[in-house]
Amino acid sequence: MTSQANLGIITDELTQDLGEALAFLPSYGLRWCELREVWGRNVVGLPQSGLDRAKELLAQYNVRVSGIASPIFKWNLPGMDAKDGLGRDFQTAYTEEDADALLDKVFKLADFFGTRNVRIFSYWRMAEPENTFPMIRDRLGEAAQVAAKNGIVLLLENEHACNVGTGSELGRLIREVDSPNLRGIWDPGNAFVLGETPFPDGYQEVRGLFPHMHIKDARTNEQTGRLEWMPVGGGSIDFKGQFDALRQEKYDGTMSLETHYRRPDGNKIESTRESLEGMLKFFG
Repeated sequence: MTSQANLGIITDELTQDLGEALAFLPSYGLRWCELREVWGRNVVGLPQSGLDRAKELLAQYNVRVSGIASPIFKWNLPGMDAKDGLGRDFQTAYTEEDADALLDKVFKLADFFGTRNVRIFSYWRMAEPENTFPMIRDRLGEAAQVAAKNGIVLLLENEHACNVGTGSELGRLIREVDSPNLRGIWDPGNAFVLGETPFPDGYQEVRGLFPHMHIKDARTNEQTGRLEWMPVGGGSIDFKGQFDALRQEKYDGTMSLETHYRRPDGNKIESTRESLEGMLKFFG
């Protein structure tokens, strides 16, 4: 059942200091987190000493890991140049040649942190994503087969700067691969960036296909026409309708607040607090 018990935060949206981030969670009764950037590194690049320290802190604060937020397949399709101007938020030295080794590494990380869930992407978005859909579908299908042998579920996020960016695109790919080891991360905010109406339109395409969500809100500035990240409940996404639908359908997956919004003073922790408190109003 959708409730506050399902909620968590991507820790680096608060701070790169994992201990500080985890200390924030119990004050709101949150017992889940998603690991992405920790102490200035993506979790896949942490040395064993850092991983051990992270595990100690998680036990100290009684916080569970909902998933490993890996950067896998968040790079160019082999031999192809992605479309510019999509607000890519991540620069990596990884390429397709690293994919198999990274998958093996992140499967071990998931086991280490007690989760079966590993986030992946669909390569930087091309000017005409439809043309590359079969190639991406087949590649992610292959990865899902490897994940199945390791007891892992790959969670494909609809990321606006990648080829699967909307609910429609996410639903189509997951259905065509048709594997229990490839499911979705439904991100209404990313769908909004690409002009899809997240609820009800995008959601109808992904119903029943995702065990995890990312929550952030946005609007289009009427004066400038530019997208602005907002506290949850302060933007244009119908989160009331979204959460009501999840409750009606007895959604029992997890969710991570992915704040993105920043107050004028730039304080990440207080920005996250403002967004979290807006989100919690939907769970009263």
